[in-house]
Amino acid sequence: MPANSENTMRSATISVLVENEAGVLARVVGLFSGRGYNIESLTVAPVEDGRNRSRINIVTSGTAMVIEQIKAQLDRLVPVHRVADLTQQGPHLAREMALIKVVGRGNDRAEALRLADAFRARVVDATVESFVFEMTGSSDKLDAFVELMRPLGLAEVSRTGVAALARGTRTI
Repeated sequence: MPANSENTMRSATISVLVENEAGVLARVVGLFSGRGYNIESLTVAPVEDGRNRSRINIVTSGTAMVIEQIKAQLDRLVPVHRVADLTQQGPHLAREMALIKVVGRGNDRAEALRLADAFRARVVDATVESFVFEMTGSSDKLDAFVELMRPLGLAEVSRTGVAALARGTRTI
């Protein structure tokens, strides 16, 4: 039986432009939790000179109908100005930053440095027994690096969440 595209799960990167005021993020997160939607990544920061508007980037997943429902419900929230599904609207850039701590000695240490070089991760702290790498890229790239560090002494990971923008002249 062929897969029905209406029931196929997909990932969505949704950008929301909101007033930068107390309680807005709580309302957005409440919308997701109240309806049982999962947030895979969430970033928020002021984006205008006067710091009166913030951009929220949310990575979630669901069927096409669920994603449309999420966008419609976000659009109805006050004080939301714009909602855009960057995944559906065309080419976009999505990047994440991570700090990855690896503890080890000897060959594991040398291998961690070799892999960090291959992944273009930067050493931002080093001791005799540990490294902290800084890495920016797609979530998949960060996931792959973290998995390679596990057998080499992965101790801790801190990630920023996805920051995303449409390519070209398109804006939200």
